This record gives sequence, C-alpha cells and structure tokens, in this order.
Amino acid sequence: RSTLSSSSAASDVYKRQALNIMKNTTDHNSEHSIFLETHPEIGLIELLIADGNGILRGKRITRDKLASVYEEGILLPGSLFCLDTSGANVEGAGLVWTDGDADRVCHAVPGTLKPVPWHRKGLAQILLTMHEEDETPFFADPRHVLKGIIDRFTAMGLKPVTAVELEFYLIDKERTATGYPQPPVSPISGLRHSAPAVYGIDELYDFDDFLDEVASMAKAQGIPADTMVAEYAPGQYEVNLHHVDDPLLACDQAVLLKRLVKHVAQRHGMEATFMAKPYTEESGNGTHIHVSLLDESGRNIFQGKGTNEEERLSQEIKWAMGGLCESMVESMALLAPNANSYRRFQLGSYAPHTPCWGINNRTVALRIPAGHPAATRIEHRVAGADASPHLVMSAVLAGMLHGMENKIDPGPRITGNAYKEKDASLPNIWPDAIDAFENGKILPKYLGKEFCHVFSTCRKTERERFNSYISTVEFDWYLRTV
Repeated sequence: RSTLSSSSAASDVYKRQALNIMKNTTDHNSEHSIFLETHPEIGLIELLIADGNGILRGKRITRDKLASVYEEGILLPGSLFCLDTSGANVEGAGLVWTDGDADRVCHAVPGTLKPVPWHRKGLAQILLTMHEEDETPFFADPRHVLKGIIDRFTAMGLKPVTAVELEFYLIDKERTATGYPQPPVSPISGLRHSAPAVYGIDELYDFDDFLDEVASMAKAQGIPADTMVAEYAPGQYEVNLHHVDDPLLACDQAVLLKRLVKHVAQRHGMEATFMAKPYTEESGNGTHIHVSLLDESGRNIFQGKGTNEEERLSQEIKWAMGGLCESMVESMALLAPNANSYRRFQLGSYAPHTPCWGINNRTVALRIPAGHPAATRIEHRVAGADASPHLVMSAVLAGMLHGMENKIDPGPRITGNAYKEKDASLPNIWPDAIDAFENGKILPKYLGKEFCHVFSTCRKTERERFNSYISTVEFDWYLRTV
C-alpha cells in the first residue's frame, strides 16, 4: 500500500497544530508551513473545488506556490459553477460571456490540506471555496449556499449534527459484449458476483484488499469512514461517514471520499461508480443524510420525553419532517440532478416515491432509525449518490428550517409498506423535477434566487443536450422496424 512517510514526532506536531487550526486557535496561515515542513516529499498540490454537480475541478501547483494560495488566494473563473455534468459551459446561466468569463478569488478551506497517499508521486490536495473580489461569498458556490443555511440554525441557537452514507458499485474495466458495465472478478476467489448479497461477509472478503485500502487511506486523510457493508446488488457497497457537528465538514468529507474510492479502485484494476442506476435490473446508488439538532446546552432537541415510539419524538422533529415533506417535490432536481437519476425511483427499490415518514421503516422517505432515544434523528433517504453532497445537505436543512419556522405537521406516520400505502407523488422524470424546482416557493428563500436560477438553467441545458443524442436502444428498437 502506498503511504507518505514522515517522522512520528513531526507527524504528532502537525496533528496537534492542525487540530488547533481547525478550532481557530492558531493562525490559519501557519497551516501550510507546518504541513510542508512535516511532508518534505510533497512536490505538488492539487487545488480542488466542488462545482454545482459535486464534481471536483481545479489545478495543480508546485509546493513553493502554496504560501501565496493561503495568503492571497488563487483566481479561478466563476463559470466553474455553470457547467453541466460533462464539464461543458452553460452560457445561459450568466457566468460565461455575460461578464467576460470573469475570475473570482478562491481561498483554502482550513483543515483540508492532506497528502494524497494513493498517488505514486509526492502529491497533496486542498479544498477551495470561491469569493468575490471584495471577499463576499460567491453566490453560486454550493459551500456558501450551505453555509448560509447553517448560519440560520446558528442564529436560532441550534447546531445540526449530520452524517452521510454513500452507495457505489465496483465495476470491471472490461465491459460486456454489448458495451454495458459488469461486476468485477474477485482477485481472491476468481468469481464474478452475480446474485444479491446484502450484508454478505464473503462479498467483503472477496474484495478485502480494496476495502482495507479505502479504510487506511481514508484514515490517512482524516475522513471518518467507519463502516463498510456489501449492499443488495452484486458489486455494490455502502460506506458510512461518522457523524460530525459541522454539515460543511460532513459534505467536504463525502466529496473527498468519493474521489478516494474511485482512485483506490483504479489502483486495484477496477472502476468505482456513484452513478444512480448503472444496471437496469439492480438497485440504485443512494445518498442518505442523517440529521439531529443540538441546542446550546448540547441537548438533542429531537428527543421527546416519552418512552413509546411516538412519545420519543419531540414536536420539533415532527415540524422538521413536515417541512421536508412539503419541500421535497421542489427539492428533487437537487436530489436527483441528471437523466439517469430518475431510473432509480422504482417501486420496491428502497428509493422513496412519495413524501412520508416512519419509524424504523426503510420504505419511507424520512426514516427515524431505531436506537437509543438520545440518538433520535432523521434519515433522509431520497437523494442519489450522483448528487452534490453540499446541495443535498442544503435541501435537507432548508426543508427542516421551513418546517420548524412554520410549525408544519408531517401527517401520520407510515407503519407498513409505503409503496402500497401511498401513491407515488414525487417527480419521477427529469423535466418535471426541473419545472418543480424552477417554480418552487420554498427553496429560493433559503438557497437564494440567484443560485436557483443558475442551477435550474444548468439542469435545463444539460437535459436539452442529453436529449439531442440518439441512444443504442433507439437503433435496436426502431432502425429496422418502423
């Protein structure tokens, strides 16, 4: 396994100093000098910024330029936030030719300067966030969108505690004879998995080296990936991040974990995909968000005072779920951002199809997991793994705020199979979701009207581009038959 070595004493000093930096007790500008002193083997640093699709973009610099990034920032075009998933500019969003494709200044996110242990050269990475020339937050940067929502909780004396769960598929680099993806061959058993094996232990053994390396490299980068399980379909896995009391940090970790998983898979001769629905007949990849709220004394305000299932829930958690249910339709474009996203929403697929809630029930959109009352939380189960973690978290927290500010009743809980008890009502095709987002009345109050305009324009343009291509299915079905 590839690791970046350093003396244990220097490493301990760096860890202590970095911890102080993250607690804002040390000068932010000392972070880079401590890091470079601790890691003399680092020659290049990747400057990474997550775009509106949750895709990391940026540039590489040499180590001698890192100080200027910390002290002055680095310029990148604002048009990074009006790209479709393929990376093409969306001119109608107003950030390309309208302002001459102007640059904005990007600053380092404290605590994100880390080695890249899977790379064969001395490489490090750091996350950036974008600002205007006067240092105000750039409205189209999803990190700032999320930060604005967090600030509203802070003003209420509340702190969201969040955790992210991500599902992905390992796939063979060799496609099938018809060009479709397929599960990889295990380097241990020599078998290609072909049957469901949810929570299967042998399925973990078969890719032990890959999973061990994901865990070790996540630890090296300070990403708290504490649980990995085999999911329902062949080659599908879920990785859980430990809860943290900073939603921005939780989303940064999720974005970086996706990058790590993909690169480690490549090192093992495979590919990893967070595509929502890579297989027609198999389950899709989801992103699940867990949220609780702490008051200024550290008490979980979602915990009720009773002992039975209903009484263990406070009025605040019900209001939060009411807001999430009411805003879910217009949130769908954020939770399911591309054409493939909507193939995941099928009956009986564990992908919710209607705004509803339940206790210890995986057929609902909003699940209250079983466990100790002090850990009472909402598990939001709608988003795909292909969505931007920052925007998914923004949609979830905005919906909760809406419900709590307006004391919205979520209605009765579902106690059985939500697929049979409730009719499908969430948009299940891309154009309907885009229309619902564009005409939304709730989310613009929390995400900002300017951001919503850029996002909806990018989604509409990507849809138009996607529809301009002719699929192989169309040739198979229509070329000779009509």
